[in-house]
Amino acid sequence: MNTTFAPRGLATFALALPLAVQAAEPQSDSPTEMLSLNPVVVTAALAPRTADQSLASVTVLDEATLRRQDPTSVTDLLRGQPGVDITTQGSFGKQSSLFLRGTGSNANVLLIDGIRLRSATSGAASWEFFDPRMFESAEIVRGPRGSLYGADAVGGVIQLFTPEGEAGAPQPRVSVGGGAFNTQRYSASLTGSSGGTRYYLAGSHIDTDGAPVREGGDDRGYDNTSGLVRLSHTLENDAQVGLLALRSRGSTEFDAPGAATDDFVQQVVGVYAELAVTGSWRSRLTLSEARDERDTLAPTYTSLFETRARTAQWQNTLALGPHELVAGAEYAEDDLGDSQTSGLAFDEERRYNRAVFAQGFLDFHPLTTQLSLRHDDNQAFGGELTGSLALGYALDERHVARASYGTAFRAPTFNELYFPFAGSSNPDLSSETSSTVELGLRGQYGSWFWDLAAYQTEVDDLIALDETFRPVNVNEARIRSAELALGAEIDDWTLAAALTWMDPESRSGDNAGKRLARRSTESLRLDVDRKLGDWSLGGSWIAQNHRYNDSANQQRLPGYGIVNLRAGWDFAPLWSLRATLENALDKEVVTAQGADFDPVTFQVMPFDYINAGRAAFVSVHFGQ
Repeated sequence: MNTTFAPRGLATFALALPLAVQAAEPQSDSPTEMLSLNPVVVTAALAPRTADQSLASVTVLDEATLRRQDPTSVTDLLRGQPGVDITTQGSFGKQSSLFLRGTGSNANVLLIDGIRLRSATSGAASWEFFDPRMFESAEIVRGPRGSLYGADAVGGVIQLFTPEGEAGAPQPRVSVGGGAFNTQRYSASLTGSSGGTRYYLAGSHIDTDGAPVREGGDDRGYDNTSGLVRLSHTLENDAQVGLLALRSRGSTEFDAPGAATDDFVQQVVGVYAELAVTGSWRSRLTLSEARDERDTLAPTYTSLFETRARTAQWQNTLALGPHELVAGAEYAEDDLGDSQTSGLAFDEERRYNRAVFAQGFLDFHPLTTQLSLRHDDNQAFGGELTGSLALGYALDERHVARASYGTAFRAPTFNELYFPFAGSSNPDLSSETSSTVELGLRGQYGSWFWDLAAYQTEVDDLIALDETFRPVNVNEARIRSAELALGAEIDDWTLAAALTWMDPESRSGDNAGKRLARRSTESLRLDVDRKLGDWSLGGSWIAQNHRYNDSANQQRLPGYGIVNLRAGWDFAPLWSLRATLENALDKEVVTAQGADFDPVTFQVMPFDYINAGRAAFVSVHFGQ
């Protein structure tokens, strides 16, 4: 497929859109509109801040967005958002990688209600195994956050939030639906409160025959059953205790070559207690365990990878008039359990990490300052000190300029340090380190906003394979980018646009001057929705230019443009129907390649991983 990507046309569109929105803007500054377009975020600074106060590049996907789009996967929700690039090895639970601001999939952090979830063996999160119906909203914070979250927050942090229990009598919600590829989806929840206790209980299930992941291949199925429990109780002294338990379990089929199956478990469990020590000092203790498990049965090998990450974190927030201080400590332990591949176990199965961190947020309006510092002491790779400084200046009531500098690091994974195959790991690896400079400007109005950011990230000691396929710290990279995000709510219209231009370049070795593998350099996402009485109509256009599957830039993958359509009908009180048509124009989307080895000719034969074509889904929903 040849998909022409027109960056000049997109740039013209992006520059014209703010003017068109401004011309159509009614004079409205209602609190509801301001909250929707300037939402409160907590991920950027470990404390509630509106988007324009956060001094960071942030994107919030709220509950209304998730309900309108009703995606079948979290990757569909995130694809094409500012600074976000996703590659997949097929659709419906197939392996996915998320590149945030050009950094690798193991150089960004996934949080679920503040609990980190990833594989310690690969270093990356299993984005493909999360049902979006288990979540209420998502925050995407772009830029280094190592000084707040420690290892791997090089490109940024994405946090998924589960719903809090709602006050009042029990409220049930149920949805039933299905569609293309013999897909069936079910979900149910119950929320409410009693006394000082709030609760939210939910379950979901998806089962599909799936689609081929390569030309001429067989369908590769997927099933996922998820359950969620969230409780909180407020005591008379305003102290609060809470519990979160989220578990997803299922299986996905893939090509290895030949039919292969991954059985997976994704789980987070956490308890917390929060106390107002004084009128200006709040203290919070969180204990959590996150599990990432993948049991693979393939024609030529078997493997079991388990990560159990146990964390204890103590965080204190001190309000000093308009200023705020956050300080805390964290202890984390990674445990590989019975992880093995082809019967071989890892040389090391555990490591701990101890950290202390502090952040000061100083408000001298119109100038604000955010300064943070963190020290990590890891059993495997030693100590790392990271920090950041951000400045914001309110040019007037609607415009805020910001500038920041931050450092971060990516920790070597268990695979890189201790993989059991001889000569395929290196226990002497150091962390990858990075530094980022960013400039940004945000305009915040009654019914619309825009946010423009430009940055440069330099990464040293990149881990790469040498001529013997042993990981070593040799490479360097530089990533330059500009991002433009816009959003508007005008009458019954809801608009959102994201435009990203990026130059992710290798700066050392044989591939110096080449683009980093599997990254596109130009990306556009446009979401348009309109409410028409009891009906709603909308669509998304996502377009990206070409990328290279390899570091030498020899395997070129074409760009693509896809259109997703959606409609909703509130046909009775508490009842609604939703329909989606994904990839409505039935375009071929290829973002990664695989390879087969022919033992007869000793040749490596690459093939494209293809995504599903046009797919229609319909669902019926009951509840508010």
